[in-house]
Amino acid sequence: MLHTGLAAPDGFGIYGYSLGALGACPGPTPSLGQTGRVWRPARCPGWGSLTGREVLTPFPGLGTAAPAQGGAHLKQCDLLKLSRRQKQLCRREPGLAETLKDAAHLSLLECQFQFRHERWNCSLEGRTGLLKRGFKETAFLYAVSAAALTHTLARACSAGRMERCTCDDSPGLESRQAWQWGVCGDNLKYSTKFLNNFLGPKRGSKDLRARADAHNTHVGIKAVKSGLRTTCKCHGVSGSCAVRTCWKQLSPFRETGQVLKLRYDSAVKVSSATNEALGRLELWAPARPGSPTKGPAPRPGDLVYMEDSPSFCRPSKYSPGTGGRLCSREASCSSLCCGRGYDTQSRLAAFSCHCQVQWCCYVECQQCVREELVYTCKH
Repeated sequence: MLHTGLAAPDGFGIYGYSLGALGACPGPTPSLGQTGRVWRPARCPGWGSLTGREVLTPFPGLGTAAPAQGGAHLKQCDLLKLSRRQKQLCRREPGLAETLKDAAHLSLLECQFQFRHERWNCSLEGRTGLLKRGFKETAFLYAVSAAALTHTLARACSAGRMERCTCDDSPGLESRQAWQWGVCGDNLKYSTKFLNNFLGPKRGSKDLRARADAHNTHVGIKAVKSGLRTTCKCHGVSGSCAVRTCWKQLSPFRETGQVLKLRYDSAVKVSSATNEALGRLELWAPARPGSPTKGPAPRPGDLVYMEDSPSFCRPSKYSPGTGGRLCSREASCSSLCCGRGYDTQSRLAAFSCHCQVQWCCYVECQQCVREELVYTCKH
C-alpha cells in the first residue's frame, strides 16, 4: 500500500500498485534448448526484445480507445493497488486506470532498455527489497516512474483518453486552431498538476529516505518538462508560412530515459542536516574526511542516493544475479559475468540476403542462415 502517496514497496516506483499485478513482462531470460543453454528473449503480448528501435508511445490502443465508462472504469480502478485516496481520484477520472497501466509498462520497458548491458537490468525479481533501500537503482526507479506517469498523462489528454483534460492550453499558443488542423498539444500543465495531487503530501520531513524519494520523483518530472518543445505547422499557399499554427509537444520518452540514465551515472550520495531556519532536514553531500563542514547540497536535477549498491552478481533479495545473462565477449562479458567466466554456444540465425529492388516499389529478399556464437554468463 502506498505510504502517503510516495512509495509503494510492492510497486514499480512511485505508484501504489504492483507491475506484476498488471501483467508486466520480465526481461529476456535464458532457457535450455536441445543443444544446451540458448538465449531466448521473453515474449509478452505487444512486447519484444529490447533493441533500441521500440516505439515506446503510443501503447496499443493509446489515442484510439475511448475512456472506459460506468462500471467497467470503476472495476479497473478497484483492481489496481492504490491507496484509498488514490482510488477515489481514479474512480472520478474515467481513463485514468488505463493511463496508469500504460505508464507502468512504459517505465518498465525504458528501465530495462537503459540497463540492458549492466549487472542490474531492471528485473522485476527483487523489486520489493530494492524499493525499501536507498540505492542509486532505487533513485532511478522513482525518477523513471514519475517521468513515465507525467509523460503518459500528458499524451492521454491530447489523445482524448481523459474526460477532465484535453489539448494543451498554454497562453500564446493557438490550441483551438491547432485542433482544427488535426493536431493537439500535449497537456503537460494538467499532467504535472494532477500528478502532484495524486501523489499527495510528502511524508514527515524528518525521514531522510522520504526526502530523497521525493527529490528523485521531481527529477523525473523535470526531465519530462525539459523535453517539451514548441512545434509549428504552416498552412499557407504552396507551403508558405502565411498562416502558422504552433502547439506544445513532448519529446519521445526514449530521450527522457537517456537523460535519466545520465543522471543515474552521476548520482550524488547524500546524508542529511537540520536546517535550523526551516526546522526540517535538508539533503547534503557527506563532508569530506577531516572537513568540519558538510558538503554541497545536490542540484535540483541530480539523482540522490544514501547507500552504496550491492554488486548484483549473485542472486539476492534485490536481483536474480547475472548468471545466464547474454553478454558480448569483447564489450561486456568481463564485467557482467563478475569474473565467473562465460559459456559459448553456437546457433543458427536466419537473416535477409540477396535483396533486389523489383519494379515497382518493393524489395524482394531471400532467407539465408548463418551460424553465430552466443555468450552467456556462468552461474
